[in-house]
Amino acid sequence: MHGSRRHFLRTGSIVGAALALRPTFGGAIEAAPHAAAPRPAAAKKLLILGGTGFIGPNTVKYALARGHEVTILTRGRSATKVDGVEHIIADREGDMGILSKRKWDAVLDNNARDYRWVQRSTKALRDSTSHYLFVSSISAYNTPAMSYASSANVLMRPTPETYERFAPPAGWKDGDEAPYGLTKALSENIVHEVFPGRTTVVRPGLIVGPTDPTDRWTYWPVRVDEGGEVLAPGNPNHSSQVIDQRDLTEWIVRLAESGTMGDFNATGPATRLTFAEMLAGCRAVTSAPVSLTWVSEDFLAAQKVAIWSQIPAWAPGDLLMYVDVSRAVAAGLTYRPLADTARDTIEWDKARPAAERAKRAAGISRAREQELLALWRRGNG
Repeated sequence: MHGSRRHFLRTGSIVGAALALRPTFGGAIEAAPHAAAPRPAAAKKLLILGGTGFIGPNTVKYALARGHEVTILTRGRSATKVDGVEHIIADREGDMGILSKRKWDAVLDNNARDYRWVQRSTKALRDSTSHYLFVSSISAYNTPAMSYASSANVLMRPTPETYERFAPPAGWKDGDEAPYGLTKALSENIVHEVFPGRTTVVRPGLIVGPTDPTDRWTYWPVRVDEGGEVLAPGNPNHSSQVIDQRDLTEWIVRLAESGTMGDFNATGPATRLTFAEMLAGCRAVTSAPVSLTWVSEDFLAAQKVAIWSQIPAWAPGDLLMYVDVSRAVAAGLTYRPLADTARDTIEWDKARPAAERAKRAAGISRAREQELLALWRRGNG
């Protein structure tokens, strides 16, 4: 037996949806080409703080392709080679006065992991640019911590952009260490204060796609492509949101081109996506025989399976798994088909060194997955 009748029906319906999306001839599906934005009327001088990390290289590549003059600022420690740009070596932990002697049309700050970095860079660039674009995170919203406690909450309405953001706790003072969400909220405040009316804040959700070093979403297309019985977590109707790093970075460059100001959530797609539909998007680009076995949140919690890390890119009922992106869409954010992201991620992963693939940063081992599935069948046969 492979579970109860109810479990069988749930599994069968989702697999059916995935099979409906399969390519006719077993290869990658033929997707409509991603719409190309019109070239800008005039080239701009762009300073990118960062440029060698996950979202940096495509930001640079896209900006150069659209005719812009690009300068990047990094510590010079990355082995990533970036051609066609001016490279300033500086550490955001130290003096950034070198930036105050230059002029740029826009600054793209995409790697601030500390609000104090933003204090230094905005101080140095106050008179050097007319547009500061800060890449923040939806984690700036002061939502409850991820936990199984929210798993009964199936989100049908998105978390609004007006949702409360993190604020410093009592006794906190400027200069103190700040956790990730507070750092992002503080950084947003700093940029708005130093560049009033000249600021764009982009709050991505989970950034995914080729070259993702976290492996959080990569786990799913890779696992589906391996085939066999796949442990699918919880209620298939829970919300899921991700953003392909190429869609994000290309839109960021276009925001700088157009001088668009304001605060925007940047995840996707434009309409509600269920976790089952997300898995179907992964299933659409592989011909491997796959069956999905949906196991309950209660079971996973009892087995002490960790949300987000062991079962990556999954936080059942969490408010950040479905946020309002309507303002970003109105401002030109577009999305390539999820199946394209899945296919490209699989291809990238297969090209990685074997040792790297064997030690992916997120997801349960195949042995643990099979152990959990056996336990689930035992209790639900």
